[in-house]
Amino acid sequence: MLERISWRVAVCLSVAASAALAQSPQPKPQNNPEPRPAGPASPTPDGVALIPREVLFGNPDRAGPQLSHDGRQLSFLAAVDGVLNVWVAPVEDLAKARPVTGDKNRGIRQYFWAYTNQHIIYLQDQGGDENWRLYSVDLGTGKTLDLTPFPGVQAQVQGLSPQRPGQIVIGLNNRNPMYHDLHIVDITTGTLTPLLTCPDGFAGFTTDEDWKVRFGLRMTPDGGGEMLRAVDGGVSWEPALKIAAADMLTTGPLGFTRDGKTFYMRDSRDRDTSALISMDPQTGATKVIAENKKADFADALSDPVTGVVQAAGFNYLKNEWTVVDPAVAPDLEYLGKLGGEVDVLSRTLDDRKWMVAVIKDDGPVKYYLYDRSGPERKARFLFTNREKLAGYKLAPMEAEVIKARDGLDMVSYLTVPLAPDGRVVKRPSAPLPMVLLVHGGPWARDSWGYNGLHQLLANRGYAVLSVNYRGSTGFGKSFINAADKEWAGKMHDDLLDAVDWAVKNKVADPRRIAIMGGSYGGYATLVGLTFTPDVFVCGVDIVGPSNLVTLLNSIPPYWAPMIEMFTTRVGDHRTDEGRKLLESRSPLNKADKITKPLLIGQGANDPRVKQAEADQIVDALKTRNIPVTYVLYPDEGHGFARPENNLSFFAVSEAFLSQYLGGRYEPIGQALKKSSAQVRYGAEHVPGLTGPAKPE
Repeated sequence: MLERISWRVAVCLSVAASAALAQSPQPKPQNNPEPRPAGPASPTPDGVALIPREVLFGNPDRAGPQLSHDGRQLSFLAAVDGVLNVWVAPVEDLAKARPVTGDKNRGIRQYFWAYTNQHIIYLQDQGGDENWRLYSVDLGTGKTLDLTPFPGVQAQVQGLSPQRPGQIVIGLNNRNPMYHDLHIVDITTGTLTPLLTCPDGFAGFTTDEDWKVRFGLRMTPDGGGEMLRAVDGGVSWEPALKIAAADMLTTGPLGFTRDGKTFYMRDSRDRDTSALISMDPQTGATKVIAENKKADFADALSDPVTGVVQAAGFNYLKNEWTVVDPAVAPDLEYLGKLGGEVDVLSRTLDDRKWMVAVIKDDGPVKYYLYDRSGPERKARFLFTNREKLAGYKLAPMEAEVIKARDGLDMVSYLTVPLAPDGRVVKRPSAPLPMVLLVHGGPWARDSWGYNGLHQLLANRGYAVLSVNYRGSTGFGKSFINAADKEWAGKMHDDLLDAVDWAVKNKVADPRRIAIMGGSYGGYATLVGLTFTPDVFVCGVDIVGPSNLVTLLNSIPPYWAPMIEMFTTRVGDHRTDEGRKLLESRSPLNKADKITKPLLIGQGANDPRVKQAEADQIVDALKTRNIPVTYVLYPDEGHGFARPENNLSFFAVSEAFLSQYLGGRYEPIGQALKKSSAQVRYGAEHVPGLTGPAKPE
């Protein structure tokens, strides 16, 4: 059922980029550059208040609001003793909100309402291991039930239906770590009823409202895939359609309408950008519902009663809605006047009320309860996610289209500091120190909107540039496929071309450019310091891999059905030729080229990029007198979920950057005290971090 489609590429390996020096003027090499005095960058935002890290990265005041399906209750995430939990209130009286979950450690980030309207379902892992457990909270009794009490097992939510309100379909890899078998779980008792044993090689399934398994998806050896139609609920399978390797990241199943007669897909097979299409599940006949020549289908609104798509979202520079059903055109027109990008978070089953987020680049997210039932449409403001942000003037984010050297258009986002007197400027009056902020994935993208890191860095005096390099999603299959086997190749050239653009347009001072990113962005940071050691003055690597061979050899077992995705697009670690390519693109094998300071943050429980990826690059630098600082979090995985840990790492990061870019920073102070941070190496290279590290 398409209650809310939001396509996000699920495969999030974490890697990245290339060699080849930019064709622009290069800064002179610096061996162990002298730290720059901690002081204002040029020009200085003297009249601009320093925004505390806590305001940017602490727990949100309230976030993630959702409506119960009957519209009587409203839920949101807010802290209880510093830990995010789910709160519930009568929809007309937020003052009566009460916490209904009792997480005391990592905080809840994923939750939804069951169709009973009396149960909250949420997922939680342990220490970032991504072995998600599923929990049900009975709002009447307050009882929390662990629906998947299996250690070391990952639960995935497959579907829920108003026709079976007390049940949901889930996937569990408790039989075989590689495969998620489907089960129906009773949310009041936890009783599991097997639905389908996953056949070998299958990567996922589509079910309908009656819990019938209708389609399965498996990869083919060439990196493509095939959808198969289930016969007798999966007793046997017959071919439905083929997906070529070139379309694999832009084509795939989405879901059924409530009556099971229409199946929706995103589809790029006969076009470059993926369109939203409908398909007759029996005959295979297709119809294009919405498409955009510049952007892939990204999001959809569908009728909560029928599941029929009413509007499709396409995001090129910003998200834009294409109306499919004229019935919602007045709604989107009205909501579009609220002053930002509109995101419909939930809709009641009778479709009288919508929960709406309005997103801006220079302020907090605003949440509205939209009542469309009366003769006049009315959106009632509820709250923002970060109230204290309203007390600070933030820098706007500008969309820029930057040309790569081979002509590809790269949608990018630039934030520059406010002028010293607090005025908004699109371009600085003189070149600034700049942070090239590289997104993870790589099969993901940067988007317009509020970005805490952009705001932190701009507030400290830096220009910030985020680039959708080739391989980023949302811009068509040609753009994605241009990255195949180009990690540390043309993907890195794209980043260098963005740096060249910033220098030529007098945004960036070529002597003071840092590279920073997480996951793939962390890998890109290591590539930047090894393959092009004269371009960047320093780097910040967050959970980035250093060796592509060891990375692919240690993927989570449940990624194994998708292994051909990695081998055809990155390199094949199973063959001599493939290993040779991967080794040539691995920063670890060029660690002797690093001459610039490096900061590394890593989660000890990361299932995607193991701790060894950080350990081995640090070990390679220890004997070379290169300033490297290594911060390990024993209770984190692929990124830092606990706000105490997030705050501590960004405290270290801004102090580190101030040494080599010359910007201002909020002192580290006690930021590490409440975190689990272990400074494994190099505390002396960051101001305020000197002293004994936490015990290992």
